[in-house]
Amino acid sequence: MATWGYHNFDNDAAADFAEDFRDNPNEAVLLEALAAVAEEEEHIDADAASEALAAAEIIAAVMGKPAQDLPVDLIPVIVKMDTDESEDLLELARGAVKAILKESALQEHWAGSDNAADWQHLQRDLLERLK
Repeated sequence: MATWGYHNFDNDAAADFAEDFRDNPNEAVLLEALAAVAEEEEHIDADAASEALAAAEIIAAVMGKPAQDLPVDLIPVIVKMDTDESEDLLELARGAVKAILKESALQEHWAGSDNAADWQHLQRDLLERLK
């Protein structure tokens, strides 16, 4: 995982996920990324965690609570999404973020960095925006 910042779209896996979602915007893509993490009972690898955090950020944006660093090329896609079925996705997104914060390679990566507090704060903010 190439990382260049602590924000949720600041690594290759998340950027690739965002690009794939932009090209094929549907709930199944979000569901797959979130379920892979939320249902994981063992250690979560960094790429899966990054994709799930990007999916959670997209869901927060669909619900009208985007991150300030949301990639601008996602906005035209997000505004067209239907929020009727989003309660299940919201719950899954919250579970995925909590699982990543509990035990993941991404959490371990940031725990040992100078930006550990910033990354933790960002994820707590995401959880708030997913309420």
